[in-house]
Amino acid sequence: MKAERKNIERYMKIFRTDSFTSEESILFRADYRILYAAVGRKLSVNDWHLIKKFILKGIEAGCYGRDSHGVQQLVHTLETCRVLLEQVGLGRRSILMALLYPLAEHKIIDKDEMGQHFGEEVVGLVTNMAKVQHLYADHDSLEDENFSKLMISFAQDIRVIICMICDRYTLMKALNHNPDIEYRHKVTQECRLLYTPIAHRLGLYVIKGEMEDMAVKYDYRDVYDDIANQLQETKSAREAYIQQFIAPLEARLKEILPVPFHIKGRTKSISSIWSKMKRQQNRIDQIYDLFAIRIIIDAEGPNEKALCWQAYSVVTDMYQPNPKRLKDWLSIPKSNGYESLHITVYGPGNRWVEVQIRTKRMDEIAERGLAAHWKYKGIKSDGNSADQLLASIREVLESGAPKGELMKDFSMGLYNEEVFVFTPKGEVHKFPKGATVLDFAFSIHSKLGMQCVGARVSGKNVKINHQLKSGETVEILTSSQQTPKLDWLNIVKTSKARSRIKAGIKEIENREAQTGKELLQRRFKNRKIEMDDAEMSRVILKLGYKTQTAFYHDLSVETISVDEVLKEYELLQTPQIQGEPAAHSAAEFTASPEATVESDKKQAGSDVLVIDRDLKGIDYKLARCCHPIYGDSIVGFVSIARGITIHRSDCSNIKNLEKQYPYRIQRARWSGKSAGQYFITLRVVGNDDIGIVTNISSVINKEPNTLLRSISIDTEGGLFQGHLTVSVSDLSSLNTLIRKIQSVKGVKNVSRTN
Repeated sequence: MKAERKNIERYMKIFRTDSFTSEESILFRADYRILYAAVGRKLSVNDWHLIKKFILKGIEAGCYGRDSHGVQQLVHTLETCRVLLEQVGLGRRSILMALLYPLAEHKIIDKDEMGQHFGEEVVGLVTNMAKVQHLYADHDSLEDENFSKLMISFAQDIRVIICMICDRYTLMKALNHNPDIEYRHKVTQECRLLYTPIAHRLGLYVIKGEMEDMAVKYDYRDVYDDIANQLQETKSAREAYIQQFIAPLEARLKEILPVPFHIKGRTKSISSIWSKMKRQQNRIDQIYDLFAIRIIIDAEGPNEKALCWQAYSVVTDMYQPNPKRLKDWLSIPKSNGYESLHITVYGPGNRWVEVQIRTKRMDEIAERGLAAHWKYKGIKSDGNSADQLLASIREVLESGAPKGELMKDFSMGLYNEEVFVFTPKGEVHKFPKGATVLDFAFSIHSKLGMQCVGARVSGKNVKINHQLKSGETVEILTSSQQTPKLDWLNIVKTSKARSRIKAGIKEIENREAQTGKELLQRRFKNRKIEMDDAEMSRVILKLGYKTQTAFYHDLSVETISVDEVLKEYELLQTPQIQGEPAAHSAAEFTASPEATVESDKKQAGSDVLVIDRDLKGIDYKLARCCHPIYGDSIVGFVSIARGITIHRSDCSNIKNLEKQYPYRIQRARWSGKSAGQYFITLRVVGNDDIGIVTNISSVINKEPNTLLRSISIDTEGGLFQGHLTVSVSDLSSLNTLIRKIQSVKGVKNVSRTN
């Protein structure tokens, strides 16, 4: 070790004296010693000598200075290796990947030399790591179009993902006193949206918890300090209570269990406590389950589970259990290999206490996650969890979701708790919490999902939006007449179901659009009119459609009539009648194509509108420029050959027409009750936060007779601007909806567009 101490000082001297802060000097020495201690266990003696030689060359070549944000790169690299060794327990190739990547980037070592000294598998890991880092350097947002390329590039090997998590975890720790607040916030957001959910899925709970705590610390420092201070003030009382709870339990377990065990208490993380405070609307002194008791049994083999249940019976004999809080991850472990038995009991002083029961092997997997699984089962034989994770990443990426939805789908898919349900044949299927019958159907087969009309769950008929619960047996009910609907996207939780629904809807729309196009071509041929593509494009725009597919689809389902299209086409072929107002460009319309579904319907004979002096049965339609709905103040405009068009009284177009053609303006009013649904577009502006869109969607979905049809989001300068097309029954319902959206935290303004 004396020789290694000399090497440490030698490396330190090569740097300028001000290259390391005092804290970095301590970390460097500690990390170096930990790496040296791994020689013989994780690294060979030859690996150690070669790595020292290449690192020395790297130092002399200047590749280990500070980055643009002030992070010391050699210390950062060694700290990442330390986490991989101590907290994750990865082996030789992963450690070499972390050490060699910066050297490969600065061309201190090339691929051939790396393969010769360390093997081709290490070369592959370093290459994949380089792809990820290059994309990070080129694109500063996880939500840009290259996010998918980023994920796919490092999804070649699960060890690259683990190393990336450890790298970001180390970076988060290094930013504690970094003066670049904006950079610290950016790294924190990346960890919160991407790395923390993946760490959760991989079972790296310690790292996940610390990253969540650091995120609170960096973004909400006052909250963090307040909770930390209160925990420190109550530490002695909490430790005394834990000892009071453990002492009699330990004595009883010694009498019953035939193997050694130990019990420890742990305080919940600050981020977990804050989440509970927000969820329960309580102060910290009103939260009783601030800690958990963990019983760890020193046993391995076929009797593991039986011993855990034996300990469970002792705990529940001594303390009253809450059966609703029993979590059995012994019978069906989590996908990341987590096994444990959780129960909440009524302890001394009338306080609820969570007790976790597991074996030593289970505890190591709970602390180190997937890497510890490999220790027991081997990386090749137990790749199932890794494959499931990579499959879930690819499902999200292949869903074709907009950028804003991509991160939402990704984090939801990775972070949610799991439920386990059975097929009638007894096969187990796993889903995120909140998944529905429709998710189950699509997980079995796409065709089954497309034709799903409900299910029999544990013998009872349920709808497609029934949320699955662990232990249920699900049998899907189908109909050959069923087709996927747009509102199904509000029902499903899994990215696989979302992508299949979108693909199914698009396929149906394309098929119906082709039918509509053929129908129109036949009618043109029957009338002996030659269709000009350029003129037809003008007609489509004039009718308010942004795409030909949407136009021909509506023509096929008779939302608009062929006669109306022919009339518009013929009008374009002839000079405009003198005095007729010019047609407005489709570019003036801000509503989505879906919003024309109802407004294009002619409602002759309806009892909804009364034109002028109670005259009924007039041929009229609702204007597309202002989209009037039941309850709006309205007027009519008499157009040549096209009946009466109904506008809102405050419509800018009708005001211009009123000045030019006052004799064509007809008074109008609503009469009777609303005849159905009206489509309007709302413009929403708010803070750029991934949770706001989810909260707004939730508000809309809870409103009766209200449906979200389309949504588009743009972000800039910390704000988002969204356009939501919704169907409502009348003006009163619309005003109520606007008020509720306005009350969502982070929303700054909600307005109705023309």
